[in-house]
Amino acid sequence: MTKILRNLNRFDYMGLKRLYFALVACAAAAGACAQDLPQGVVSLDSCRAMALVNNKQLMMSRQSIKKAEYQNREAFAAYLPALDFAGGYMYNQKDISIFSSDQMLPTKTFNLETKSYEFNLVKNPMTGEPIKGPDGQYIPESVALIPKEAMTYDIHNVFFGAVTLTQPIFMGGKIVAMNKITKYAEELARQMHDSEAENVIYAVDAAYWQVVSLKAKHKLAVSYVDLLDSLDRNVGLMLEQGVATRADKLSVDVKLNAARVDLVKVENGLSLSRMALAQVCGLPVHTVFTLEDEDLDDISSAEAPAENYDMEQVYALRPDLRALGLGVDIAGQQKRVAMSTMLPNVALVGSYSFSNPNMFNGFSKKFNGAFSVGAMVTIPLWHWGGNYNKYKAAEADETIMRLKLEDAKELVDLQVSQASYRSREAVKTYLMTESNLESANENLRTASIGFREGVATADNVMEAQTAWLKANSERIDAMIDVHLCDTYLSKVLGRLRY
Repeated sequence: MTKILRNLNRFDYMGLKRLYFALVACAAAAGACAQDLPQGVVSLDSCRAMALVNNKQLMMSRQSIKKAEYQNREAFAAYLPALDFAGGYMYNQKDISIFSSDQMLPTKTFNLETKSYEFNLVKNPMTGEPIKGPDGQYIPESVALIPKEAMTYDIHNVFFGAVTLTQPIFMGGKIVAMNKITKYAEELARQMHDSEAENVIYAVDAAYWQVVSLKAKHKLAVSYVDLLDSLDRNVGLMLEQGVATRADKLSVDVKLNAARVDLVKVENGLSLSRMALAQVCGLPVHTVFTLEDEDLDDISSAEAPAENYDMEQVYALRPDLRALGLGVDIAGQQKRVAMSTMLPNVALVGSYSFSNPNMFNGFSKKFNGAFSVGAMVTIPLWHWGGNYNKYKAAEADETIMRLKLEDAKELVDLQVSQASYRSREAVKTYLMTESNLESANENLRTASIGFREGVATADNVMEAQTAWLKANSERIDAMIDVHLCDTYLSKVLGRLRY
């Protein structure tokens, strides 16, 4: 009876045990809350559906898909012209003046002899030569006066703005690569969501079959207690009649008390398992509902799986491998982005700029502007190998991703082989436990008849009951093992659908 709470031990049960106790810990911390309970009998598919709807990790992955969709749209927008507006206001303390003082400009007179304009200069009456002043410059005979005030402008309050349109023509392939990256990233988010959903389903199955297992063991424990209680009464009557010893009665009492203690343990384990299942389904931890397979006595089909599989088909079905393949594609496009830094970029630019005051038609204190259109070309010339090394680093990243994919495929090969082997062994074990149970039932029946006829002792009956309990417990473990191995095999083959 001490093995009645034994966890499944044929298939990564240490991981399942850690998962189970983690779920129990979360359930104990969550507390109870009021909510509509599931009505009627709940099937495994219903538990899966509730978990897929309520699981927080899947909620986050669905948001990641939406994020990737928006990023894909953002990348596509880079193909289209960008229209921007910029404007501002500036206050200046001082006016602006072109001249520091009044300007006197020399004048010219047309000379008929030379047929050209000549400066009007002061000449020496004796020699007729132009006269220079103290600074070594010729002295003009007449000047045109430009007052400083005429070239002083009020710029205390300046308003300005521009509407700019930019159309990329060639960006070195960067825009095309970024669009492919975001498209791959969106698909990657979907594959990661599918992979997480499979993990959730497997967690639900583990918790579900744990409840079914403990419910079956609870019935078994109750039956065992009933058997020992009946034996205890019979030995008590025999003790009164003097055909049994006090030691026989005490031996049965000890067994009965131990069976009752184990029954309490099973009841506690069943309650905790129900809480764990409710938590993984996203329900309040104290939600109690009846499972469809709680009274399952046999496996509908215990067929051994195939030994060999088409691994290329398995690779295509596995969401984690598809995600790694998309990672290789993304790394290839990132290499293309790195290459674009070594190529010229070409873009068309058009803008309409305006300001107040403006200088388009003299100095005017009102808004006015003008259009301008041009092209911009950027050609990388020399960066001391920086862009090239960036490209080679991206190339190394792509190689790493390819190696990761190949390594993952090798691990999947091993995973499929192990899962298939364990599934076949689980079926064999279940069939053997069926045979053992038949023998244990017959042994118990023979011992009980012999005890009634007086040819068998109470110890013989208790040994038969213990063997019967062990055979039933092993059969339950084997039955649950078949279900879990089948689920895991479907998961590693990429066939676990929801």
